Amino acid sequence: MRAPWHALAGPLQESRLLASVAEFTHHRDIDALDHSLVLSLAELVPVSGVTLCKRGDSSSHPIDTLVVCTRSADGSLVVEALDPVQEGDPIDTILCAMETLEAVSDVTESGLCRLVIPIQRENHATGALMLESEDSLEPVRSMVEGFARIYGNYIALLNESERDKLTGLYNRRSFEQRLRRLLKGERQRARAVREGEASRARDLGQCIWLAILDIDHFKRINDTYGHVYGDEVILMLAQQMRASFRQSDALFRFGGEEFVMLIAADDAAAAQCALDRFRSYVASYAFPQVGHVSVSIGYARITESDYPEIVLDRADKALYFAKQNGRNSTHGYEALAERGELAAPVALGSIDLF
Repeated sequence: MRAPWHALAGPLQESRLLASVAEFTHHRDIDALDHSLVLSLAELVPVSGVTLCKRGDSSSHPIDTLVVCTRSADGSLVVEALDPVQEGDPIDTILCAMETLEAVSDVTESGLCRLVIPIQRENHATGALMLESEDSLEPVRSMVEGFARIYGNYIALLNESERDKLTGLYNRRSFEQRLRRLLKGERQRARAVREGEASRARDLGQCIWLAILDIDHFKRINDTYGHVYGDEVILMLAQQMRASFRQSDALFRFGGEEFVMLIAADDAAAAQCALDRFRSYVASYAFPQVGHVSVSIGYARITESDYPEIVLDRADKALYFAKQNGRNSTHGYEALAERGELAAPVALGSIDLF
């Protein structure tokens, strides 16, 4: 285990600190950045755990993501993303720090010293860092506050380049990297299955499905009500997507009325159910001024042999089928192909990324 950060000699202390900052700000992928941040702090400070908590979009789900770095029995550090809980200890303490924009220093029931530092951006907390240690964390408080400020500023720059300005969803620029990472995971899963490592295959998660969503007759909405109301439909649809899908599902806007989703599901039936439930919800919702709007969805499974162009083409063919057969429907490529309904060549539609 490394010596406590505040016990190191001055030049060595500064060298390790600068190296840690350089390491975590090296990343351009937000997930990798989050993992690197908690790992860097855990390597600098003798902690039992470091948690990065990011704020959610609603009062019912105030916590969006949790990334935790813990020290195992042999002293090694383990980083993992956890499903966020919304209340209880220590979440209540984290929420208090985010609401008050004040650091919280206390002692847990198990006797661990705990330090919670809010991550701020423009007088608003976007998340918080929590450290737990057997020793007092006050000597490193200013350092953790510095990391929180650097992270807050850096994540704002990344969000500016990776997020759609109207909806706040990921934009098409960030899609390729996310999809390639998922394809790599599918290859690892397939390798584990071939090698008979069922438990490792399960650890790699559920199957991933790529879905393309298109707002039906969107040009008619713009022509009838104007682009201001058209933008409002897009914004409200994005809000409904965030509320309807899980935090682990990746949501993208590609411009115009087109959206892409990367969702996890055990099989085609589960993917169909999740996507069609959202389609049905949108169809029943009354948008201000515009009234009822429908969407068409096409989806396809991502497999280990895929390339981005291939899986996009399959999902786009399923979307094309939905648009040509009444709209306001959800279709999976695999089911359509099995029924022979995609026998005729279908040109790649409006999604054209690579």
